[in-house]
Amino acid sequence: MVEYRRAEGHYDRLPALAADLAARKVDVIVTQGGDSTTLAAQQATSTIPILFHTINDPVATGFVASLARPGGNLTGVSMMFAELMPKRLELLLEVVPQARVIALLVNSEELSTERVIGQVQEAARAKRVDLRVLKARNTESETDAAFATLVQRQADGLVLGPVGFRPQIAALALHHSVPAIAPQRDFPDVGGLLSYGASNAAAYYLKGIYTGRIL
Repeated sequence: MVEYRRAEGHYDRLPALAADLAARKVDVIVTQGGDSTTLAAQQATSTIPILFHTINDPVATGFVASLARPGGNLTGVSMMFAELMPKRLELLLEVVPQARVIALLVNSEELSTERVIGQVQEAARAKRVDLRVLKARNTESETDAAFATLVQRQADGLVLGPVGFRPQIAALALHHSVPAIAPQRDFPDVGGLLSYGASNAAAYYLKGIYTGRIL
């Protein structure tokens, strides 16, 4: 039997929901929706196996001891978000080779933001392009403001960091004629130029395989 719990956007309910699952002594807990759900499950039980997927470094977040030997009761899939940022910049520059100023849009509240910035800054120096970092929370108003800054700074292209998938970003990039690359494969479907990143569908498939092995 599958027990399903949904917080409906209220993250303060996550600890109680995780504790309820642990109290029911389920055989395995599969988390989604960000690291906050995995953290709640981790705090609720040290014995029930927990399967997660994350865009952050699972070692740095304290979910596992190492990628090769996770240890403890947590295992899962790392999307290697930050590690793929230099490749995204490289692909964008192949499409827009004349670009001299590149903007990087990140979510100021995301755990991986500083690692993402560091990865792209190093790659930008190697490619000899000027990088302008724009920080915005996942709100329409802050995203609009970030694009206004992008246009003011005359960016030739845009690399999207951990900002979530929102058609608003693709629409703004199209409206301002700014070539943009995102991690999500749906980005070009809604007007964006390029996408490059790990497959969410593949991540869930792997989690299903791991769950089957545990059970």
